[in-house]
Amino acid sequence: MDSYQKWDVIIIGGGLAGLTTALHLASQNISVCLVEKNEYPNHKVCGEYVSNEVLPYLQYLGIDPFSVGAKQISKFEITDTNGNPITAHLPLGGFGISRYTFDNMLFEALKNKAKVLFDTVEKVIFEENQFRVTTQKKTALLADFVVGAFGKRSNIDTFLNRKFMQKNSPWLGVKAHYEYDFPSDSVALHNFNGGYCGLSKTETGAVNACYLATLKSFKKYGDIETFQKQELSKNPFLDEFFNTAKPLFNKPLAISQISFRKKKPVENHIFMVGDSAGLIHPLCGNGMAMAIRSAQLFSEMFLKLFKTKNYDRALMEKRYASQWHNEFDSRLKTGRYIQQILMHPFASKVGFAMVKTFPSLVPALIEKTHGSPQI
Repeated sequence: MDSYQKWDVIIIGGGLAGLTTALHLASQNISVCLVEKNEYPNHKVCGEYVSNEVLPYLQYLGIDPFSVGAKQISKFEITDTNGNPITAHLPLGGFGISRYTFDNMLFEALKNKAKVLFDTVEKVIFEENQFRVTTQKKTALLADFVVGAFGKRSNIDTFLNRKFMQKNSPWLGVKAHYEYDFPSDSVALHNFNGGYCGLSKTETGAVNACYLATLKSFKKYGDIETFQKQELSKNPFLDEFFNTAKPLFNKPLAISQISFRKKKPVENHIFMVGDSAGLIHPLCGNGMAMAIRSAQLFSEMFLKLFKTKNYDRALMEKRYASQWHNEFDSRLKTGRYIQQILMHPFASKVGFAMVKTFPSLVPALIEKTHGSPQI
């Protein structure tokens, strides 16, 4: 095994949260090593809509998503399982951009400022007030701090024996890009029995279709194409989409075991950011922004305390956990509440009827799952 290389911070995982954290810290002369298993660019199962709440922060980091063609989005449409629509204006608005382009954009900004190691972390050991991290390729790393940005679920979650990994999750996510005539200023959420599907345009003009479904509803059909034709297409909007849209991927991307169970923002002295700390239900359309915002929360806290050179690890952990809960607990709770309503046929019917009567409820609920722009 190689001799250990020492860093101030090791970041495990190079998605939005990991890349943003690395870019922020490295820009402030913190020595950073980011470990990511896949080289860029690559596609990921993701809704690919980002709330404008993170635009000022991205601009602070020198990242302009519109420079690569991100679509400005201001309108929202939701349909019930029968295709009855409700439209609303998005209070903050957002933008559509593929993870293929967005992650790569952040990587290009980072690669000359920090060490980016394409490898898979196998072990993270904390002892004598520092971390030892070892990888599949036998690289050995030392750091005072580790940031967990390894996403929805990872072998590291298993290694750390995190509680949410002990129970199976009933959710499956599927995503693909399509050529389709869809308004570039809109995001749509179409419900079907067992889940919901989001549609929005990306920077290439392709429409990203990403849906979440219960494994129970999916297993009746056995494969993605049959499921889409026979279950999703019961919603007339999805029927029209999947019958006329031209697929741009050889096959859709899919992930299973997506867990929305509660997680801790700090575990085993590792600071969790993005989906590693908590996953909001995709129907809220705010997972990407939350990942970036959690990176901002951690980075600002870390820089303020670490640069004193007399940092108190326990204080840092306590402060970050408190800030994370204050920022996100209410959003996650609202997301779980909306999800429960939409997945229950009678409650969903009542909910849609209420929103039809009181249309201002839609932007009010959206605001409860989003934050305010901050820098």
